[in-house]
Order: sequence, then structure tokens, then C-alpha cells
Amino acid sequence: MGLEEEIEAIEEEIATTPYNKSTEAHIGRLKSKLAQKKEKLENRSSAGGGQGYAVEKTGDATVALVGFPSVGKSTLLNALTNAESEIGEYEFTTLDVNPGMLQYGGANIQILDVPGLIEGAAGGRGGGREVLSVVRTADLVLFVLSVFEIEQYDRLRKELYDNKIRLDTRPPNVSVSKKHKGGIKVTTPGDVGLDEETIKGVLREYDYINADVTVREELTIDRLVDTLMDNRVYLPSLVTVNKVDLIDRDYLETVHEDLRERGIDPEEAVFISAEAEKGLDSLKESIWEALGLIRVYMDKPGRGVDYEEPLILREGENAVGDALEQLGGDFESRFRFARVSGPSAKHDEQQVGREHELRDEDVLRLIVRR
Repeated sequence: MGLEEEIEAIEEEIATTPYNKSTEAHIGRLKSKLAQKKEKLENRSSAGGGQGYAVEKTGDATVALVGFPSVGKSTLLNALTNAESEIGEYEFTTLDVNPGMLQYGGANIQILDVPGLIEGAAGGRGGGREVLSVVRTADLVLFVLSVFEIEQYDRLRKELYDNKIRLDTRPPNVSVSKKHKGGIKVTTPGDVGLDEETIKGVLREYDYINADVTVREELTIDRLVDTLMDNRVYLPSLVTVNKVDLIDRDYLETVHEDLRERGIDPEEAVFISAEAEKGLDSLKESIWEALGLIRVYMDKPGRGVDYEEPLILREGENAVGDALEQLGGDFESRFRFARVSGPSAKHDEQQVGREHELRDEDVLRLIVRR
């Protein structure tokens, strides 16, 4: 039996096995084997070569436009940026990854129009693995849906999930440390959704004989497997619904209901017409917020505050020390302290150190050794 047939057989057994406490450990072992065999198959396919889509990341952040062919991604890219993507009224018109630069809020945001995904992309159809490899390097996934085909969202998310892209969630709060003896010890704060034997069984499939395991969250088998595979990418996502200029207002409630069925709040989705360039300002603002970008205005000695070209930081990487690192040069070695005015400061010109967390539109002045 070949590797593909083994994968199909395991998937069939998982699909036909009722999930309950008595079968949980068995399903856990099956899912572990499935993940490892899929990884082996992917590595085998990758060894055969194939043209990838190497795109150099530039700017302050990168957004990948994800959608099936002919949903208007190329038109949207052209409307948002200075790019000129090849577009047409037929399918598969985006022939390569087309980058453009959106300038917004003082930031340079790279937008990537990747070739339209087709079903089976994660398995390699239509060059899907190469396309998805570009998506994995982005900072934000922007789903572009046609107002007439909201159901495409289900298939797009599945393709990303199958390519190890986890959306709108954090890595599992689980730690696993190998040890030399003593078997597998599982520590939890109480009921975490999986029983201890299921957790141990999954770890044994990954050749853990002796280990300390600490679980700090409600856990599923899939989340536990993600922890052990350690090659998942965790990205935020945003949904935009295109071609809204082509529908009657009465049809809008149908669209809203289709979105709700998929767990998307219609208030959080951005409705646009890329062709008519409607709704683009709202989309730009939503992209900015989803990326968690922060503008810091530098107070430069002898020149005053530079409001034209702010330093762009990201939430989670927004301490004064992060600003020093991004500025480069010898600022880190010469740094004494900083003075901050703005939302993060208790008062104007507050003296702070490296650990102080900056907020959007702070003014920062560095005091350095000569």
C-alpha cells in the first residue's frame, strides 16, 4: 500500500469512528499517524522540485490576498496600491505573485496578489503548495470573497488549514520537555478536555517515552498534534466581500446570513467594489487595525518631531527596546533613557527605559551617550 492509500485509509477510519470518551485515545493515535504521513508525503513531493513563488518581503508588514480565481483580487490590488496586475474577465488570469505597496498611516504595507487558489491546493493542485508557501510568510490573510459565492470561504479556510496555517488563534499553551526516565507525566489545572491516557497515547506516536507535559488550556486532539508537529503558522485574518455594486439591497440580508453561518460577523466583514473603488477606505483602516501597527513619531535633536515618516512597530513588539532595534545603528549601545509624550505616557516627557511599551502616536525622544 502506497503512502497516499495509507493516508486515505486513516482518513476513512477517522471519519467512520464515532467520537466519544471510549474512542478518544484511538482517534488521537490515528490523527497523529495521519499528520506524520501527510508530512512525509509533502516532503517527498517537495524533493521533486518545482517552481516556487519567492517574493521578497518589503515594507512594514505583508498582506496576502486569498481567494479563488476571478473574485477580483487583481483589480483590488491595483485599486489599493501602485501595482499593475494582469487582469481579465476569465479564470486564472493572475499568472504569478504580484506585489504592490499600500501606503497608509505612514506605513508601507506590502500587498501580495497570489494566484487564485483552487480546491486541492494544499495537496499540490494548480501549484497550490507554492502559492500557500507565500501565504505562510504573510502577516495577515485577507480573504477576498465574491458577494455571490460566500461559501467559498469554507474551502479556502480548509486549504489553509491543510497547509498548516492556523487563523485567528494562538499557538497551544502546552509545553513538552523530554527527560531521561520516569515515563510521561501530565500536569493540568483540572479538566482540559482530553484525558491523560489520550495525551500520553498521542505523545507516544511521536516517540516520547519519558517527558513532562504541562497543559494550560482546554485542549483538542488537533491542538495537541499541532504542538508536537511544531511547524504550524498562526496568522490573523480579515474578510472582504467584493462586487457588492452588482447586487440589489434586498439580497444583502442573504449575504449577511451566509456570513453568519460561517462564524463571520457581517459588521466585521468589509464590503467593497474593487471595480468601482467603493469601500476601500474602510478596508485600508481594517487592514491597519488587523495588523496591529503602531506609529511612533521620533523627536529628532535640532529638527523637532517628524510627523511625516513615523517609526512603525507591531503590537507585541512595541517596547522602546524594539524601537532601538528597528532603528539600528549604535542606538542600542549608546542608549541611556528615553522621553515619551502621548497615549502611553503618564505625563509629557515621561522618562522611561527599554521596557516601556509604546502606543500608537506616541512621541519618542532618545537620550544617548555621546
